[in-house]
Amino acid sequence: MSLRTVLSVASEAFPLVKTGGLGDVVGALPLALTHEGIATTTLLPGYASVLGALEAATVVREYDDLQGGPARLLAGRARGLDLLVLDAPHLYARPGNPYVAPDGTDWPDNAQRFAALGAAAADVARGAVAGFAPDIVQAHDWQAALAIALLHYADGRRPGTVMTVHNLAFQGKFPRDLLEVIGLPPRAFAADGVEYYGDIGYLKAGLALADRVTTVSPTYAAEIRSPEHGMGLDGLLRHRTDVLTGILNGIDTDVWNPATDPFLAASYDARRLGRRAANRRALQARLDLALDPDALLVGVVSRLTWQKGLDLLPAVLPALIAQGGQLALLGSGDFTLEAALQETAATYPDRIAVSIGYDESLAHQIQGGVDALLVPSRFEPCGLTQLCALRYGAVPVVARAGGLADTVIDANEMALSANAGTGVVFAPDSRDALAFALERVATLRGNARSWRQMQRRGMKTDVSWARPAEQYAALFRALAADRAG
Repeated sequence: MSLRTVLSVASEAFPLVKTGGLGDVVGALPLALTHEGIATTTLLPGYASVLGALEAATVVREYDDLQGGPARLLAGRARGLDLLVLDAPHLYARPGNPYVAPDGTDWPDNAQRFAALGAAAADVARGAVAGFAPDIVQAHDWQAALAIALLHYADGRRPGTVMTVHNLAFQGKFPRDLLEVIGLPPRAFAADGVEYYGDIGYLKAGLALADRVTTVSPTYAAEIRSPEHGMGLDGLLRHRTDVLTGILNGIDTDVWNPATDPFLAASYDARRLGRRAANRRALQARLDLALDPDALLVGVVSRLTWQKGLDLLPAVLPALIAQGGQLALLGSGDFTLEAALQETAATYPDRIAVSIGYDESLAHQIQGGVDALLVPSRFEPCGLTQLCALRYGAVPVVARAGGLADTVIDANEMALSANAGTGVVFAPDSRDALAFALERVATLRGNARSWRQMQRRGMKTDVSWARPAEQYAALFRALAADRAG
């Protein structure tokens, strides 16, 4: 059987809705797969931002009662994506973050909200939309994983299923008494089904029941089979090693292109690195940092969480400042960490700028203006900011974890002698290791010629979706052939 179509099921897709790297991947992979001859339709919840962008929408299915209210399945296009959108106002017509209420807690009905998404996906996969019969269903993270369980326990023929894990830390665990509510039979509540330490595990179900499992870097695929990084699922993942594959993410190199980026004060490429100085000055001016051309300007664009290792940052900033450095940080997350960083910024107002929240233009300006971009994550499935940094000539300074280890070549003496280093890689996840990494960056930057060569090597690295799309296409085709056989 030849592979023609994929149904991608997810809770977010850039530029329609995004809280992190998941949205970037779901928004970019379908376009990359078209170059492999594979058409993708993406199923999303009907958030206001998604419905508002949907063009020429038609109703292709209606539900009298889907998890507590009426719903419609709409087909259309938005921002270059072929979409199916689950229009269920009682589930998705809510302000702010897709998963979290304004008080900072998870929406109490998240189990039902994403069970509805899974149910719609299973219906579509089994022919509910006239003229559309996907060969593969790809479920992204726990919010989409129930689609795989519902397909597994349904009667009749089904497409091949792929569970893609973007971050194993988010698992979707809910009380066992919801089993019937979310549409699963009693036999599903078993160790080889959806049961997870006495409750229902959405992600666990997808990992256990999918035909194939992928995650977003080869190193992370290895790490999550260990107790240290397996988040309680390492045993299951070791059991499923034969169907587990790590495929690195890419980035949209049209959106992230310093030669054409509309957010930058000056466009540039690897041959015109001198033009980055204008972006540096513009960034310092925007953030009220001292217009210091000699300062080591370090950037951070990240969620502010323990996972990202940024709780280590306040302790090392005084040393960075003492060496004449500066920090430009954009992010949000843990309130305590936000406060600690803001307090440090207030102590050094012309050396540290902390912007809480997310601003797309500032994210681009940080990449285009800083000397180095810091990603000190304790674990990192893939990471996208370091890929953007490579593309923009911002030397990445990363922890040796997951996709960070797969994408950045440490500029040690042997790598530099072989003309191979693209950044600084450090371990372990400690304050001292981070401080030493920043010292190494300052030393490397002291050799202007070597630094420029390192920037250019990074900018020449292929961080596009071309190779990942080839790997996904090969996996999808192999699965479709297995199902046909």
